[in-house]
Amino acid sequence: MKIKVGIGYDVHKLEQGRKFFLGGIEIENSPIGAVGHSDADTLIHAIIDSILGAANMRDIGFQYPDNDDKYKGIDSKLLLKDTIEKVCNKGFKINNIDSIVCLQSPKISYLVPKMQETLANILNIDKEDITIKATTTEHLGFTGRKEGVACYSVCLLEKN
Repeated sequence: MKIKVGIGYDVHKLEQGRKFFLGGIEIENSPIGAVGHSDADTLIHAIIDSILGAANMRDIGFQYPDNDDKYKGIDSKLLLKDTIEKVCNKGFKINNIDSIVCLQSPKISYLVPKMQETLANILNIDKEDITIKATTTEHLGFTGRKEGVACYSVCLLEKN
């Protein structure tokens, strides 16, 4: 068995009056949301990068360029589903994913189980195999000033 690990990172600016998608769900009643070419789901983008990295398939910008209009406003869950298909076609399966969301506000820890379930269904893994941790940055940096959201992800792939 071959085991490969990949790390992913993504960041998006936050603005007032935008919808906020994170981990495949909309954060209802959030006064701020992420800005991006797609739906700006920062957590899914970090997860995609970790999966692609482990499979030696470059990164999200290479696979789904932000200068391609077919990805304008796209639901990031569709990008994740496509990524999984590509990785499975190379003979890999996901063992587990561990991720961190750095966000001062809104608080999202109560949404983690819903995010886990949503992502596990797309990834075709048990929700126990996807960890999502939420943290603030104690008001430091761009996330602490509520200017943006940052996410990190690590993925372990297996190939028989």
